[in-house]
Amino acid sequence: MIAAIFAARNGKQVTIIEQNEKLGKKLFITGKGRCNFTNACDVEELFSSVVSNPKFLYSAFYSFSNQMVMDFFEELGLSWKVERGNRVFPVSDHSSDVIKALERELRRLKVTIRLNTKVKSLFLENNICKGVILPDNSKLLADSVIVATGGISYPRTGACGDGYVFAKEAGHNIIKPQPSLVPFELADSSCQELMGVALKNVSVSIYADGKKIYSDFGEMLFTHFGVSGPIILKGSAYIHRYLDKNLMLYLDLKPALTEKQLDDRVLRDFKLFQNRQLNNSLDKLLLKALIPVVLKKADLDGEKKINELTKEERHRLVATIKSLPFQITGLRGFDEAIITKGGISVKEVDPSTMESKLTGGLYFAGEVLDLDALTGGFNLQIAWSTGYLAGISC
Repeated sequence: MIAAIFAARNGKQVTIIEQNEKLGKKLFITGKGRCNFTNACDVEELFSSVVSNPKFLYSAFYSFSNQMVMDFFEELGLSWKVERGNRVFPVSDHSSDVIKALERELRRLKVTIRLNTKVKSLFLENNICKGVILPDNSKLLADSVIVATGGISYPRTGACGDGYVFAKEAGHNIIKPQPSLVPFELADSSCQELMGVALKNVSVSIYADGKKIYSDFGEMLFTHFGVSGPIILKGSAYIHRYLDKNLMLYLDLKPALTEKQLDDRVLRDFKLFQNRQLNNSLDKLLLKALIPVVLKKADLDGEKKINELTKEERHRLVATIKSLPFQITGLRGFDEAIITKGGISVKEVDPSTMESKLTGGLYFAGEVLDLDALTGGFNLQIAWSTGYLAGISC
């Protein structure tokens, strides 16, 4: 949609070929249906939030920056607001309003939209893309073709990886697509006990073969298979290359306190509950559902009386609260992934125009490329910026 708008504003006659029954199905579900369409951070943070190939986006981000995206939508009549983490949403909290704004502009520019239409293949002649071939083998001729088909995450939105097939036809290499911004699976039966438990203001650290590869502070959620939530999804962007290693997640349930401060706090609580059992003495410190899990991982008997607890056992309890261990066995699949990591190799695409270096008249934009970023509106910013460049360059 963004590529079509800027190609049409540039005087081109444009046709969008959309295999779904409507435009913007993936956009509709982003940000839990609220559409976090960009991030109002400074440009340096924009680049630092891109995980794969940030340097490739230099021209794209400076040509159509996050501020320009906000101005663009305002110009289309969409009011927006900035929330925690500089995330930008429509004031209405409805992703449909973002889609409607784009559709209005497409209509104004007289862009032809062909819904429920698949593309069979690219029409290539002498290393030039001259259009597309439809399933009935008819050709739709064009001076330029922009492939903006997305990745393969959330297949129910129509994402099926056909953009990779088209790129391969034109001689491009595909970096193996993998699910990213996706929950973790843990090898731990305690996940069943903790299912549905949401934690705020906790810290997580992930280690691969004993080396720290990620840490963050914020919110997370236990599920029947493992963990999810903002700090977990963000962490998934960093662990793909370590999936063959021993991956451990350590959860600090009290990051605001040092071990000494936490030990002092535990001692104060224990003085109040000297004659109680251990499992009935931690309610002021931990969520009830967490207590049996913490005690089990600390190898402590919950039925032991507080006044019978040794100093070493208390220290073990404190250490476990500060570093609750879980083994990561893998990531969830594309059905639950917000984005796709991997895609068309950016080495074969001109970063200043988004045109293929291998095939004339062929352009790429968005998630079909080997570009991915953290949560917070950064992946949509990649889509807007690369779509803009492809649109004005084609």
